[in-house]
Amino acid sequence: MRCLLPLATALLFVLPAAGRPAQEAPPVPRSRFMRPITRVGEIIDYELSYAHAPGLEVIFPDSTAEFKPFEYVGKTFYPTRTRRGQSLDRTIYHLRTFTLDSVQRLSLPVTLLQGNDTVTVPSTPASVRLARTAPPVAGPEAPVLRQNTRLVAVPAQFNYPYWLAGSGIVAVLLGGVFIGFRGALRQRYQRYRLRKNHAYFLAQYARHIERFTLSRSLTNMERAITLWKNYLTGLEDNTINSLTTREIVAHYENDYDVNTALRITDRVIYGNQFTEEEAETDLAFELLRDFAQRRYDLVSARLRA
Repeated sequence: MRCLLPLATALLFVLPAAGRPAQEAPPVPRSRFMRPITRVGEIIDYELSYAHAPGLEVIFPDSTAEFKPFEYVGKTFYPTRTRRGQSLDRTIYHLRTFTLDSVQRLSLPVTLLQGNDTVTVPSTPASVRLARTAPPVAGPEAPVLRQNTRLVAVPAQFNYPYWLAGSGIVAVLLGGVFIGFRGALRQRYQRYRLRKNHAYFLAQYARHIERFTLSRSLTNMERAITLWKNYLTGLEDNTINSLTTREIVAHYENDYDVNTALRITDRVIYGNQFTEEEAETDLAFELLRDFAQRRYDLVSARLRA
């Protein structure tokens, strides 16, 4: 009895485990190509079918599946057909290939929904042969290559990178020179403009005096005085061309040449006290010219300092 009790207890634990029904494996989907041969870029139909129990939920691959070495073009699916307790799902995929392998294979999986879980079942692999578009041409064997190390003259080309780099360096140097000597260059340019404007003023002023001497016309005198005022306005950056004679004399602190010359010209022009004596008018023109020369020398010396 001591030996039978452990054996009976062991049988109690083994029999229930042996009596459990084993879970059956799901059926395998079937796949095949509708033609045994295809060409590069030609559309070929690939059929995927799955026979299963009517209550089983099945999901076939869509356009996002892995079709390598083929490319997805489209698909044609058929409604589920149930006959004699078995359902059949069937879909035809339209594919094409640009791979040059002589034999190409494809196996698409089917997804089964079992409660909250999913099971992926691969289909049987299908293969298709790639037809040659051009038959091989039998020809002579490739010639034996001979070594040739002779140098060949190559025409020289324009070196754009070096020229662009050189132009950039020159531009940087010129920019540095301009920045470093900007003040001196500006001062030199101002002196040049000052000399040019002064020479132009003297030439025009002498022309108006000459015309006045020949014609004794007050218009030429007025033009000479206006030219003198405008020149000093630009030379000293002031507004004496819009001031009266009294204001101009006060601006230049009662300068003798300005005071004497402008009183003579005002008496001739506005007082109509024109005399045939040329000495007085010539004195006025000379005093104004000398004063303009002195103001020019003063400004020029200030720029050179």
